[in-house]
Formats: sequence, structure tokens, C-alpha cells
Amino acid sequence: MTRFASVVTRDVSETGIFIEWRESTSIPLYRLVSFQLERDVRSREGLPAALQNGKVLSAVYRLGTFQRSTGTPEGYGLRLLVEPVRAQMMAEPIEATA
Repeated sequence: MTRFASVVTRDVSETGIFIEWRESTSIPLYRLVSFQLERDVRSREGLPAALQNGKVLSAVYRLGTFQRSTGTPEGYGLRLLVEPVRAQMMAEPIEATA
């Protein structure tokens, strides 16, 4: 079933993000979810490239503390399922001299 929810994001990194959840329903641990930022915030400085391009497949890997009023988590840690950035093997080519 497809659901849409507006959330507040915090702790954004290249590999994950924490979202504050105000809905009365909960998301099971390890569930795959599609996450995307609204268009007007995608160009903000410091955002990971994956979040600037639209939807990102993510997995719920952490539950926040539970709300007393609803019994659901106050938020979720999402692991962004993107290929890690690979470091360059060499900064400059090596030149051989004879």
C-alpha cells in the first residue's frame, strides 16, 4: 500500500537520515521505503547528492522513542540505499623517467 506523509528531517548524512514521524500508524523495522525531499529544498547546500535527485530507496533501521499518546515511534532512522562514494585510488598519475 502506498502512503505519503510529511515529515521533519534531521541528522542528514551521505548514508542515512532521521525523520520525525507524527502519524498514528507505525512503520515496521527493516521496511523498505521511498524517501524524497520537496523540490524547493533539494538544492540546499550540504545535502547529499542522492537526496538532491528525487526518490531514494531506504530501509528503516532504527526506531525513535515511543510517543505516549499514540504508542508509535516519534521517528525513524532511515538507511539510504545508495552506492557509497568511492575514494580515488591515486590523486595524480605517476610519471616514469628513464
